[in-house]
Amino acid sequence: MNTTTVITTLRNHSAYAKTSNTFYKDVLQGLTASPKYLDSKYFYDAHGDLLFQQIMHCPEYYLTNCEMEILTQQASTIVNTLKKHTNGFDVVELGAGDATKSFHLLQQLIAAAIDFTYFPIDISGNVIATLKKQLPVKLPHLQLHGLHGEYFDMLQEAAEISEKNKVVLFMGANIGNFTIETARQFCKQLRNYLRPGDLLLTGFDLKKNPQQILNAYNDKQGITKAFNLNLLQRINRELGADFNTYNFDHYPTYDPGTGACKSYLVSLVKQRVNIGEDTFIDFRENETIYMEISQKYSLEETDRLAAITGFTPIAQFFDKKRWFVDCLWKCS
Repeated sequence: MNTTTVITTLRNHSAYAKTSNTFYKDVLQGLTASPKYLDSKYFYDAHGDLLFQQIMHCPEYYLTNCEMEILTQQASTIVNTLKKHTNGFDVVELGAGDATKSFHLLQQLIAAAIDFTYFPIDISGNVIATLKKQLPVKLPHLQLHGLHGEYFDMLQEAAEISEKNKVVLFMGANIGNFTIETARQFCKQLRNYLRPGDLLLTGFDLKKNPQQILNAYNDKQGITKAFNLNLLQRINRELGADFNTYNFDHYPTYDPGTGACKSYLVSLVKQRVNIGEDTFIDFRENETIYMEISQKYSLEETDRLAAITGFTPIAQFFDKKRWFVDCLWKCS
């Protein structure tokens, strides 16, 4: 065991030592790695969800408004393009959330009298239950079949429920949460669950002025900082840790060459953090925890990603400033 990272687990079969909780295991795996990291999927507990909603309303965070502009102002064009490339289809949304963005597309599909079923997929059962309750009220003619589970398992289930071609939505620049290599792996795996003729509509945040990108992840109000620190507080609440968040700072970086925008937490002091009764992690002063990536793309890079993962680019929809693009790909 090296001197910079120390983890000790006593053989007393404590509740924390013997837990099968995936969160606990993932936290330990990340904090005992070199360099340290935490999995960004754990940002989204109840408080994290609220903080992210606040981030989306920050003036610096342009992504949400850009994609919302596309979907509100170009929904009719998108629907007409879908109709040109497939005769009949269902709509499957990966990570549907509250369907705020896809709502406008669904509304236009209903207005165009297209016979489709909407399959929202989300890992949160609460999200699916809420959509099933609220969305048919807002869209009375919507046929909805919610699917609670992992993306690919639920894609398979949607295919078994309906033989129609699928239009898959992967919105919000969520593909940017992957590195370039893992984005390729994800798209290849996604393609394996689709059939020739299926369509994918996915959002990419485009490369632009580096300072503008960096500002989006370092808002003046400090909400993004609080969002990152909340994961340490979640570990305190759920795993009995004693992180002092005042001993950490938030540090975002952006490399305009690679398009990688990354966030870190920095330990401001040499410190030891306990997790439960018998596990501890040591931090050096200025040691970092890698928290997340938000990958930015050029248009050429989006086309290349499609081509090497089994898709053919057929349309691109931009906001007025061309800061964001929703790409429509067809399964080759």
